[in-house]
Amino acid sequence: MLAETICSAAAVAGLGIAGITAYRKRYLAAARIAAYSLVPLGLVMIGAVDWIAGTAFSPVAWVGFGVLGGAWLLFSSTRAVERRRGGRKETTGGAEPRAVAPAASSPSRAAAPKPQAGRSTGQPAGEDFSDIEAILKKHGI
Repeated sequence: MLAETICSAAAVAGLGIAGITAYRKRYLAAARIAAYSLVPLGLVMIGAVDWIAGTAFSPVAWVGFGVLGGAWLLFSSTRAVERRRGGRKETTGGAEPRAVAPAASSPSRAAAPKPQAGRSTGQPAGEDFSDIEAILKKHGI
């Protein structure tokens, strides 16, 4: 009952300040103040203030918050352990490791492209940075 009275008084005071602000021809600020002052009144009317007061003084609600905190702690600690392991999976008992493709360990160099005769800079074909270098030199970079 006390919370509803305080919220209603705050709303009335805010609307009074909004009226004074509107009288001074600052309509945008007055509308903003009126909007802020109507929020506590709306919360009282929908029953959110009763719900918050009931939750704040309920031991069951606080135990529920504790359970949620414990669940969050458990979840975050398992994520930290998972990141520390690097995402590798545990092998149980004498299970064999996963198979690796035979060609995956050695790279193939037979298909390397040959450099063009006209280029002596060692850049691959299609990558000409001379215009970018000119722009950077122009700006002193």
